[in-house]
Amino acid sequence: MSELLIVNATIVTLGDDPRVLADHALHVAEDKITALGTRQELESGHPEAEIIDARGQYVMPGNICAHTHFYGAYARGLAIPGPAPRDFPQILDQLWWPLDKALDRDSVRASALVCLVDAIKHGATSLVDHHASPNCIAGSLDIIGAAVDAAGLRALLCYEVSDRDGKSKLQAGIDENLRFMSATATHPRLRGAFGLHASLTLSDESLRACADAMPADAGFHIHVAEHEADEKDSLRRSGLRVVERLDRFGIWRDATIAAHCVHINAAERDILRDRGVWVSHQPRSNMNNGVGAADIDGLLEAGVKLCLGNDGFSNNMWAEWKAAYLLHKVVNRDPRRANGMNIARMAWQNNARLMQRYFPGEIIGEISPGAVADLIFVDYQPFTPLTAGNLPWHLLFGFEASQVTTTICAGRLLMRDRELLTLNEAEIAAEALALAPALWEKYTRNALDAIQS
Repeated sequence: MSELLIVNATIVTLGDDPRVLADHALHVAEDKITALGTRQELESGHPEAEIIDARGQYVMPGNICAHTHFYGAYARGLAIPGPAPRDFPQILDQLWWPLDKALDRDSVRASALVCLVDAIKHGATSLVDHHASPNCIAGSLDIIGAAVDAAGLRALLCYEVSDRDGKSKLQAGIDENLRFMSATATHPRLRGAFGLHASLTLSDESLRACADAMPADAGFHIHVAEHEADEKDSLRRSGLRVVERLDRFGIWRDATIAAHCVHINAAERDILRDRGVWVSHQPRSNMNNGVGAADIDGLLEAGVKLCLGNDGFSNNMWAEWKAAYLLHKVVNRDPRRANGMNIARMAWQNNARLMQRYFPGEIIGEISPGAVADLIFVDYQPFTPLTAGNLPWHLLFGFEASQVTTTICAGRLLMRDRELLTLNEAEIAAEALALAPALWEKYTRNALDAIQS
């Protein structure tokens, strides 16, 4: 049995009742935390454990991302041909859809690996990915899953089903989701959901096919009202707003993730709450795309299970915390909006509960006996008192991802003292870079075709 004994740590437990425990130790056996206490009492009880000296650093649960897109890695530095997109629908037409059509097996793998390197370095141990590669559908989730497995991280994966590439590819996407969900049902660190793009790219016939194919206890992962175009399309198709339309097809379940929800109204919000849906907020992406800002305070106050994702931005989740904290103050001209405790509720409580929904029986996102050993060490030197009561504000104004020195997932060291142990960053970056010119050439042809059509 593999054992770790982490000593000389200041433990930040997180969870529903967070504590800050100075000069503590914790014991890990296999993938679980088994005990917290003093070094003396734990060392005497576990003489065979490998000792890891935290050197006074903060030891806390790894960060969790509730919505991302690994395949977007190849958008970094990419030049969009033609006039700059003027709104989000044009961004889809000129950037994301031409890019995902350019992906093949090698670039799907490379884009996943570079994002996983980024996650380990930034201390993100659990990720919820939403994938699209219309010319590489069958087996695409296996490629990403194998990369996650090699990295040693924890992930929930799905394939994005839509009408935009025809019926045969829609069916291939359905099949890929169902196959991967079944294949990972008992995997210790991988799970599958059923990905849908958005209401605006799914006909009634397609929504019915997806809903009929789904097991009753499984969940969808779909973009919702990211831009007004989604609501306008739904009203045109059905006379209903997006959440109401999708509700008719049984999309809303207690395992479903609705990304964005920027332009929903109060009635839609209440449907999501009543169905137990998880809503993910991505402030950096929403700002970048100019789509607006979700009413996160209203969603939380209404009892919606609101989480925090990054939508394909870096896996520096503390940057997402900071963006959420600031965005809503600017949008509402009110410094009381998006207070630190609300950001914490999203980022450590609700994100953890979402992962627990897909990994039933596991305790994720806290340091306690029996919890999974998903841990990070943070070399943060506070110059004002840090307590459980003011922890969110230290995280917002003091903690930086550059301070993460060690990352552990399921009891396995993935990075120690900033040295990656499971992935070779230089080799991965070189492979991704070698693939980029041909991929960008394909993208450019696709984008020019979209502009001219």
